[in-house]
Amino acid sequence: MRQLAKRLLTVDEYEHMGEAGIFHPDDRLELLEGEIYELPYITPPHAACVTYLNMLLHHLFFRMFIISAQHPIRLDDFSEPQPDVALLRWRDDFYRHAHPTPEDVLLVIEVADSTVESDRSYKIPLYAKAGITESWLVNLLEEQIELFAMPANGVYQTGRTFKRGDAAQSYTIPDLSVSVSDLL
Repeated sequence: MRQLAKRLLTVDEYEHMGEAGIFHPDDRLELLEGEIYELPYITPPHAACVTYLNMLLHHLFFRMFIISAQHPIRLDDFSEPQPDVALLRWRDDFYRHAHPTPEDVLLVIEVADSTVESDRSYKIPLYAKAGITESWLVNLLEEQIELFAMPANGVYQTGRTFKRGDAAQSYTIPDLSVSVSDLL
């Protein structure tokens, strides 16, 4: 009996599908390891957290870095997630001609309420595998920031959890410190 083979999409195919109008304009989708995933509804606490992070990062790093909110990052030929916030290397063209790649990304932040487990067990490891230096998971359910840094062999080597009352200090960006209480 013949086994069925799964056909994975490349980022180029996925983008061509979007450009051709195959997806509804209101669809919130991302491509992870060749498969299309629907992004969940954004709750008010999730939106507020993303907005706060966006404003804080703009205040701290205005014209030093580009702060990208819920825009694609091309990790490889089969994955193009849309992290809630990404801190990108400055480019005068603001990535007008191509989405950022891992070499452009200094920090990825995922904010999660309904997707904590999948973000922790699936998306954060994808960022490590791509070599993104640092990733944060803002866990709204447990009111904490989980910080992951220093990828080696596709796995983050360093991790730390910050709770209310703590200041989450970036491992790789010296001037980045976030009060967990203020964020949540």
